[in-house]
Amino acid sequence: MLCGRMAAVEPLTALSRWYLYAIHGYFCEVMFTAAWEFVVNYNWKFPGVTSVWALFIYGTSILIVEKMYLFLKDKCNIIVRCFIYTLWTYIWEFTTGLVLRQFNACPWDYSQFDFDFMGLITLEYAIPWFCAAFIMEQLVIRNTLRLRFDENAEPGVPVMTTLSLANGHIKTA
Repeated sequence: MLCGRMAAVEPLTALSRWYLYAIHGYFCEVMFTAAWEFVVNYNWKFPGVTSVWALFIYGTSILIVEKMYLFLKDKCNIIVRCFIYTLWTYIWEFTTGLVLRQFNACPWDYSQFDFDFMGLITLEYAIPWFCAAFIMEQLVIRNTLRLRFDENAEPGVPVMTTLSLANGHIKTA
């Protein structure tokens, strides 16, 4: 009970989750390209790059993976799920890259890699994509699905409660 009323808390909307996934993917893309630049070229400036298209690409892809997670979590183990997510990532990266290439807007080109396909995907990224899939499910999707929105909260006004909160859980004693 909050201030004499029950709080109306609901899960985040699909658009809110899409936004969080888009920002997460965008940030990870910048960090990955910065780390790659350091490892390959020893560039201590860590210049991370991406494209505004990454917001749509990651937001939509992770929202689709969220649906896969909800469907598969009780049907197969994490290794199988991450393999499926990785396969999906390759399909999505190839498809979005192919569409963007039609408009000369594809921000990546893997032609210099040994195991690329049309410069749009490369098998050299299979292990990083698999690891990203694991992190995406275990940290990003699972925690995003736990977030709640309180319709009655006033922006900037702390909620006065009759119960104390500790580590996100209501203390009953």
